Amino acid sequence: QVQPVESGGGLVQAGGSLRLSCAASGSISSTYWYRQAPGKLRELVATLTSGGTTTYADSVEGRFTLSRDNTKNTVYLQMNSLKPEDAAVYYCAVTRAGLYSWGQGTKVTVSS
Repeated sequence: QVQPVESGGGLVQAGGSLRLSCAASGSISSTYWYRQAPGKLRELVATLTSGGTTTYADSVEGRFTLSRDNTKNTVYLQMNSLKPEDAAVYYCAVTRAGLYSWGQGTKVTVSS
């Protein structure tokens, strides 16, 4: 399995925006974005299926948006109106033939 590669993390002020990217090749069933803040469990933030269905955690609904560029084999997570509680390491995961493959993560820091 080739791991997905995340990018786009960084430091942003509260209320600002960031766009994360997840590049992954192959026949992908679904793409997931998780996040893990220090001392907390990893939580599922957003999901994009191969059919284009998106789901979001309640905590990010209306602020985060998934999109996909098939020509670049990349899924984007647009994050708007960021809050300090959104700060975490964000991980992309993809499923291929029922198997999960995780990226290394990209860190998002939100200053208040």
